[in-house]
Amino acid sequence: MEKGLISVDRFTESSQAYFLTHLHTDHTQGLTSKWDRGPLFCSKLTAKLLPFKFPDFNLSLLRVVDLHIWHSFSLISPTTGSQITAHVMALDADHCPGGVMFLFRGGFGCLMYTGDFRWEADGVRAKDARSRLLDVLKNETVDILYLDNTYCNPSYDFPTREVAAQQVADIIASHPEHDIIIGIDTLGKEELLIHISRVLNIKIWVWPERLQTMHLLGFHGTFTTKTSLTRVRAVPRYSFSVETLEGLNTMRPTIGIMPSGLPWVLKPVKGDVNLFGSLLTSRYKKRQTSDKLDGNLGYADRYHQNMFSVRYSDHPCFAEIQEFIELVQPTNIKGIVSSSSCYVDPLYYFGRLCGVNQPPKRFVYKHERKEGDQKEVAASYFGNSPEAGRIKSRPVRVDHKRVNASRTSVSRRVRRGAKIVESDCSD
Repeated sequence: MEKGLISVDRFTESSQAYFLTHLHTDHTQGLTSKWDRGPLFCSKLTAKLLPFKFPDFNLSLLRVVDLHIWHSFSLISPTTGSQITAHVMALDADHCPGGVMFLFRGGFGCLMYTGDFRWEADGVRAKDARSRLLDVLKNETVDILYLDNTYCNPSYDFPTREVAAQQVADIIASHPEHDIIIGIDTLGKEELLIHISRVLNIKIWVWPERLQTMHLLGFHGTFTTKTSLTRVRAVPRYSFSVETLEGLNTMRPTIGIMPSGLPWVLKPVKGDVNLFGSLLTSRYKKRQTSDKLDGNLGYADRYHQNMFSVRYSDHPCFAEIQEFIELVQPTNIKGIVSSSSCYVDPLYYFGRLCGVNQPPKRFVYKHERKEGDQKEVAASYFGNSPEAGRIKSRPVRVDHKRVNASRTSVSRRVRRGAKIVESDCSD
C-alpha cells in the first residue's frame, strides 16, 4: 500500500483515511478533541463512546463501519493522482467494548489489522467469530496480517476469561470480612465485574466517570458510586498500588486484585527455561503466607499479603495466536506491538505457517530507566536461530550507559505500585 493512504490507530501521520480499532489510550495517541486530519472510521459503539473521551470532537468526521459488511471508500494515489477504490470490513475483536479488527482489500491486496483482540476457544461469541471469519476469507488471501503479538511466546498461557472471572469471585468469597479493590482500565473488564456482581449478588463501586461509561454501555443497576452499598470497588489501575493497600489495611482489612495476563510465565519451553526463569518468573516470586487459599490459587498468584494477581486477559495467549494464524493463513505477519518490555517477532514462531523465513533474533528484552534528564536502556538478544539450544545475551549501550536490571531494582518497582510488569498496552 502506498504511504499516505490509510492509517490505523495512528493519528499523527498524514493520511487520507484514519481507522480506530478501539479507545484504549495506547491506540489513540495523537487523537484529541481538536483533531481534524480527515475521516475517522470506527465501530458504532466506539463512535458512541468517543465524544465522552474527546469532548468537542468534530462528529462530522466519524464514519461508522458496521460489523461483517464490506464498506467502500475512495482514495487518491499520491504517485499517479488516480482514484483508488478500497474496501474495509470490521470484525469483532472481543477485546473491549467497541473493539474491532479491520480487513482491507483493494489494488494493494488484502490486509488484516487485528488491533488488540482475544481469540478464546469456547463460547457462542467465539464460535460465531470463527464462522464469520472463515466465511469472509474463503475467497480472500490475506497478504499481510498485522497481529496483536502482546503474548507471542509459548511461555504465556492463561485460561478463558470466564474461568479467570470465577477465580476472582472465589477470592472475594474467601475473604468475607475484607473490602476488595480491583484494578481496571477506563474501558474493558465489564464482563468480569458483571460476573462478580451476578455470582456474589452484590453491587460494584466504580468512580463517577466510569459509571457514566457503564451507563453508555447499557449497564444499569449493577454499579454504584456509593461506597456504603458494597465492599467491592473497581478502581483505576494507576491508583492501585501496594502502598495504597497497606494504607487501607490500617483502617480496614482490604484485599487487592489485579486482573491481567502480564506477569505470568507458566509453561517454560525446552531451551527457554533459563531465559524466562531469569527474566520473568524469578522476578515475581509468590510470597508465602498462611492464608488458607494459598496453595490452591488456580489461576491466581499472591504477590503480597494483601494482593492477588489473576490471569484475566483481553489479549490472546500463545495457543490462541497460533490457532488464529492457522485459521487466517496469511502470506506474511507483522507484529503491532514492538515497544513492550518483552518483544517477540511473531515470524520467529509462526513464519513456518506462512512460508516466510524466520528472523535471526528470537527474543528481545528491553529495560529502561530514567533518572533526571538521563535515559538508560539495556537490550538483550537471546539466541541466533530457531535451532539454538543455548542462550546468548549482549547488552546494547543506548544514550549514556547500559543498565542491567537486578532483583533489587525490580523489587523496588514492585513496591512502588501494583502494576507488576511495565507495559505499553492495556490488558
